[in-house]
Amino acid sequence: MSDANTTDFTNPSTFILLGIPGLEAAHIWLSIPFFTMYIIAVLGNFTILFIVKVEPSLHGPMYYFLCMLAVTDLVLSTSTLPKMLSIFWFNSREIDFSACLTQMYVLHCFSVMESGIFVAMALDRYVAICDPLRHSTILTNTVVAKIGLAVVLRGSILVLPYPFLARRWPYCRTNIIPHSYCEHIAVVKLACAIIRISSYYGLFVAMLVTGLDVFFVTMSYTQILRAIFSLPTKDARLKTFGTCSSHLCAILAFYIPALFSFLTHRFDHNVPLHFHVIFANLYLLVPPMLNPIIYGVRNKEIRGRVLHLFTHKRT
Repeated sequence: MSDANTTDFTNPSTFILLGIPGLEAAHIWLSIPFFTMYIIAVLGNFTILFIVKVEPSLHGPMYYFLCMLAVTDLVLSTSTLPKMLSIFWFNSREIDFSACLTQMYVLHCFSVMESGIFVAMALDRYVAICDPLRHSTILTNTVVAKIGLAVVLRGSILVLPYPFLARRWPYCRTNIIPHSYCEHIAVVKLACAIIRISSYYGLFVAMLVTGLDVFFVTMSYTQILRAIFSLPTKDARLKTFGTCSSHLCAILAFYIPALFSFLTHRFDHNVPLHFHVIFANLYLLVPPMLNPIIYGVRNKEIRGRVLHLFTHKRT
């Protein structure tokens, strides 16, 4: 390793991303599933956006929130995967210091946004099932736009201190990041200073966002389940629950890997580093890949439009 990686500097011009530490020899093979998931995520989410755009009957609150989710998933996966593949395929490990901080901000900002979108979608399902007659008057286009703006502002403001705090730390140990992207704690751990502010603030944001959002989603679905079980017939209960099952699957696919990755990175030092990095990458790739599949398969309107699109092209 060159001396430039270990000499004293206040702010390095570049960082070195290792990819998946300890599994460098398998980078080419690991790139195959990662690339496949990325392609599925991109095609699936663009399909959702296209179908909702061209089909006027889908211009409603649930589908607007689904489009917000698709855009967020595209940004999340694209903010990390191209650089990761360049490491795997071309051994292009360097990333500019400012680019690293930008990547850090974008991926954490849009992670917070995605969590907020799931809360908004849970609210939509709650109103649609518990107060269906007023659904269109409660969740108007103006209200949906305000909710979307609130989600964007919350993510943007809460994560804004991450890069500013990271920039002010002196980095005099090394500029080698044992990760495949510029994750917040992985970067600030390189600083030769007491990073308690960054660490505590990151923990505060994670606990605040996850705690509040999981609480609101749980409360919404508690009321939804009560409404479902009060329906008179079994068929009605199954049909209504079926409209919520896709949303529940998407929520679990997002929160479970996110919490596991966050907790193991901070508190469980017995987890091998390569396992943590792989899981952190899957957390940014699996939900964007699964969401369009879950909603496309479970939602008959979207499924019908996709099938119509392909059969119409054949004829």
